[in-house]
Amino acid sequence: MNQKLYMVSLGPGDAELLTYKALEAFRKCDAICVPTKSPDNSFSKSISHKIVSDALKLLGIERELVAVYSPMRFNHDDWEHEADIILDTLQKHKCVAFVTIGDAGIYSSIYYLLDIIKEKAAHIHKSCEVIPGVTSFSAASAEVQKALCLGDEELLIKPINPRSEVKTTEILMRPKIGMNTEILGEGDFYTFENMYLKDAKITPSKIAKVKKYMTLFINFAKRKSL
Repeated sequence: MNQKLYMVSLGPGDAELLTYKALEAFRKCDAICVPTKSPDNSFSKSISHKIVSDALKLLGIERELVAVYSPMRFNHDDWEHEADIILDTLQKHKCVAFVTIGDAGIYSSIYYLLDIIKEKAAHIHKSCEVIPGVTSFSAASAEVQKALCLGDEELLIKPINPRSEVKTTEILMRPKIGMNTEILGEGDFYTFENMYLKDAKITPSKIAKVKKYMTLFINFAKRKSL
């Protein structure tokens, strides 16, 4: 049986801010794994459940909702338990979605879960699709109509109460065509050119010279494995 796993970003809280891709994932899947802070697996404390329920009403469909107890203790055993629930659900259904508030790339547990899933079921990890979403700070900027960065300003995102040494991921935008990238230094670079366009290209390194205006560099933080 070909199995499919969607890791779906729910955005900041409004079901109408879900992306079309997120809604299509809900249409395609058989069950949705929804995090909850309640040990009894009820959804009384689950913001994710409300967003998913509202989205399903907008779509006019019903799906099985599977509770995933997520105590948010930043604990590997908790993540492993959550990953096991996702994998168990995929034993019963061909297509499953797991949801996270905000965007999967910003302080989300999704990539902890995917590392564990990769170890336990590499074929599921290979079939997985991560769907990005609207961030809380992007939505907050729109609400007050104030730009997060203009001109040559920088945008800094940082944890207020870090648990350990803070590592940094750099997002480098607005390069000049023809620019030599040596000035960017070294690191775990990826280059994204013309994302989602016909000639889109992702290079798992830093290209030597900028050829396209819509070029984005990400220098990922150096992280230890789980």
